Amino acid sequence: MNDKRKKAEMQKEEEMRFLKEQQMAGKDIRRRGPGGQMLKEKPKNLKGTLRRLLSYIGKSKYLLMGLFAASLCVTVIGLASPVLQKEAIDSMYYEVSEGVHIFNGERMVSMLVFMGILFLVNAVFNFFLSTGAAKLSQRTVYSLRKDLFNNMVNLPVKFTDTHQHGDLMSRMTNDVDNVSNTISQSMTSLFSGIVSIVGTFGIMFYYSWQMTLIAFVTIPATIVVSMLMGKLMRKYFVRQQKVLGQLNGHIEEMVTGYSTVAAYSHEDVSVNEFENLSDELKRTGIKANIFGSVMGPIMNCIGNAGFLLVAVAGGYFAVREIITIGAILMFIQYSKNITRPINEIANLYTSFLTAIAGAERVFEIMDSKKENEEPAKDIDVASVRGDIDFDDIGFAYKEGEPVLKGFDLHVKQGQKIAIVGRTGSGKTTVVNLLTRFYDIDTGKIRLDEEDIAEISKNSLRSSIAIVLQDTVLFTDTIANNIRYGKLDATDEEIRAAAHTANADVFIERLPEGYDTVLTASGGNLSAGQRQLISIARAVLADPKILILDEATSSVDTRTEMQIQQAMLNLMHNRTSLVIAHRLSTIRDADKIIVLSDGHIVESGSHDELLAQGRVYYDLYMTQFSGVQT
Repeated sequence: MNDKRKKAEMQKEEEMRFLKEQQMAGKDIRRRGPGGQMLKEKPKNLKGTLRRLLSYIGKSKYLLMGLFAASLCVTVIGLASPVLQKEAIDSMYYEVSEGVHIFNGERMVSMLVFMGILFLVNAVFNFFLSTGAAKLSQRTVYSLRKDLFNNMVNLPVKFTDTHQHGDLMSRMTNDVDNVSNTISQSMTSLFSGIVSIVGTFGIMFYYSWQMTLIAFVTIPATIVVSMLMGKLMRKYFVRQQKVLGQLNGHIEEMVTGYSTVAAYSHEDVSVNEFENLSDELKRTGIKANIFGSVMGPIMNCIGNAGFLLVAVAGGYFAVREIITIGAILMFIQYSKNITRPINEIANLYTSFLTAIAGAERVFEIMDSKKENEEPAKDIDVASVRGDIDFDDIGFAYKEGEPVLKGFDLHVKQGQKIAIVGRTGSGKTTVVNLLTRFYDIDTGKIRLDEEDIAEISKNSLRSSIAIVLQDTVLFTDTIANNIRYGKLDATDEEIRAAAHTANADVFIERLPEGYDTVLTASGGNLSAGQRQLISIARAVLADPKILILDEATSSVDTRTEMQIQQAMLNLMHNRTSLVIAHRLSTIRDADKIIVLSDGHIVESGSHDELLAQGRVYYDLYMTQFSGVQT
């Protein structure tokens, strides 16, 4: 019963993982059939991935050896059990003369005592197998996940930008768990299954080759039926999981976007879509469960036919005194047990291939090029002046689709440069290249006359603070979110930074103040408050170069005016690049450059560009039509 309960719990956990993956990645990477059986997903490089995976499992080699030894003992005891029962039955009587048999109670009792001791030893080995498999599984998953995470945090930004975030999370969670649970447990199960099949065949053949052949008559039928039914079940269970993912995705969208649904009065539309998906799930689920339910009875019918053949043949051979009564019972048990390891091995093979495929996905991330693999030198951040030169920069996110073409920009220490342009003109790309989130295709970028390609990314980025349009906060206290800009900052420095960013006013009104824990990326704060905390983090970092990517876009007009004054103080004597959509925020910039189609088409002060009446003038008048300039 414990094994059944465990299996049910594991199946439920795997189904929950599947649903999470459907919601995060938007696709059914893992598919399961009846009883939690993993549907086959073939790896690309079986030998190479298996060899690499065994190196992780092999880190606990002594535990693994112990598990194999315990598995062998449990299998041997299981194989010996029917033989011992046969001997116990056959030894109950012994012949003293022709036709006269005497009950041998002493020998029967001794056999039963021996069997009891053997079963007790078997229980001890089974306990070791359960605990040892759990330890091996957790050690493997710990080591694999640790290496994976260490590699993920060192991946370039380009990698995370070009891969689905849900898919990356799935590799960290679902794939690693699946690899650990399947491989660490299947190895001993596969070993014991093979030993059980070979041992059963050998023992049966030893006692009677005729009975062995009769017992094996139904095995081909078992295999053929299992394969045919497996194909049918796979078809409908895959469809069921796909529709289930769509249904859960619809429910998630309905819950998270309910205000939008209600605002447009689309409740009936949402209900109709839900009912259509639900009806499809019902139809597919009925078919899937019908095929899943008939599998057991069909296999039982074949098995019972085999038992009947063994019993009839055994009775015939017993009458002719070829075998004993105990041998008949032994062959019935063996013929019943022989199908179990065969089915287990078939299922293990499927889950084994899926686990290897999952391991390949994990190793793909591990093998991706890391940022710290490039030779580079550190610089003294404190001595950075802040002179920046973009010389003839060419860059494309996709080959053949250039974003910047021959881009030239020279920024002197302490200058405030505003970058404007229509959507897609390349404004944010300039920042991505300066911080080396992406590397340029042609040209050079210099910091204080030194090529940034030769500077380590850590020291380069330590010289720069960024306030992005999309605020990123962590599930932690407000103080620690601000401290992210300088990990060794004191509480006084954090409060001073918050004061400069005008964030201290609302923070101190909160019940827990700076110790308020942010939830769901700051979901318990308004968008403007989250941006103020992000700005305070940049203030605390005290950078040589400051990048503002429309930092005030999420705040109201009054707060924007407060932030503007704070930004003026922060940008004093610092090189600043400001990406602006609200052109009213950059009137005091030392220089405004206008990007269009990857080129700088205009540059100058606010008044100069308005006087020219070209691109900047058009952008400005679009925002402030009818406003006196």
